Amino acid sequence: MSPARAIGLFARQDRADAQVATLRTLLGPIFAGSWFDAAADQAVVAVTDVTFVPRVRAAGVEARVVTRTDAQLSAVADGLRHKPVPAGVVGWYVDLPTDQVVVQVLDRSPATEAFVATAGAAAREETVAARPRPLYAVRGGDAWYGSNFRCSVGFSATDASGAKHFVTAGHCTAGGGTASGYNQVSLGRINGSHFGSGGDYGRVDVTSGQWTLSGTVADGGGAVAVKGSAEAAVGAAVCRSGSTTGWHCGTIQAKNQTVVYAEGTVTGLTKTNVCAEPGDSGGAWISGNQAQGVTSGGSGDCTHGGTTYFSPVNPALSAYGLRLVTS
Repeated sequence: MSPARAIGLFARQDRADAQVATLRTLLGPIFAGSWFDAAADQAVVAVTDVTFVPRVRAAGVEARVVTRTDAQLSAVADGLRHKPVPAGVVGWYVDLPTDQVVVQVLDRSPATEAFVATAGAAAREETVAARPRPLYAVRGGDAWYGSNFRCSVGFSATDASGAKHFVTAGHCTAGGGTASGYNQVSLGRINGSHFGSGGDYGRVDVTSGQWTLSGTVADGGGAVAVKGSAEAAVGAAVCRSGSTTGWHCGTIQAKNQTVVYAEGTVTGLTKTNVCAEPGDSGGAWISGNQAQGVTSGGSGDCTHGGTTYFSPVNPALSAYGLRLVTS
């Protein structure tokens, strides 16, 4: 369905909802459920007594006579949760238009047929092509893991082919290998690390189909939309998100800072009076709705305050030929 078609249906759906609410009260125990018929642009109300069909249609709603109420079908579906589920079963749902519980299976087998048979005539099998899987969002500030460490996501980005990536700190990606997300679900391959002249940035390829890219940054209670990457001025307010200490804000104090770490010298960093702690590395910095950079390092902590440096995001995007994902 196109967005335009969906928008056109919203008003009719609201009207149908109001009609159904009135009929639910009027019909009482005869009411067996309802659904919206998008092709006919109208509500359909199920009843268990054929003598009530004229009353439903007089209200401007289509009627369907069924054997089971929605409550009875829901009870059948709930009952399946308490039975041993064969490997070939991937889910089930109440299908009001057919007055049945549909059990989704990868292929029909004696085991799946026996499982469906426990629900009697109220259930039927439906073959599906693949097992569903959870989908997760790559979001600035959330944790990601390497083989023996945790860092934070900077910003989602895509390359010219549309492949998915995110940028983070280069000292996090220096060892290569594979990456997993905040929930330990595989993300893809660590594929880029720069730590030295011009910044501290790295790239992770998001090759798992379970992950989508989000143009947002976690802010402790929700998420901030990323609209672009215009560089904020010295003195501007800036906030950062990290998987250890969350959301903290302060001021940009200097740009093009050279920092001499024990691991090596990094140039091109931005100095702030925002705190950070280990594990926040790679996390997103944002000013308003504009992406600024990824956490490199600093001193102090978020109990007593500190100084933190970030590596600007635009050089990282340019180095890898990436385009920022916005929302």
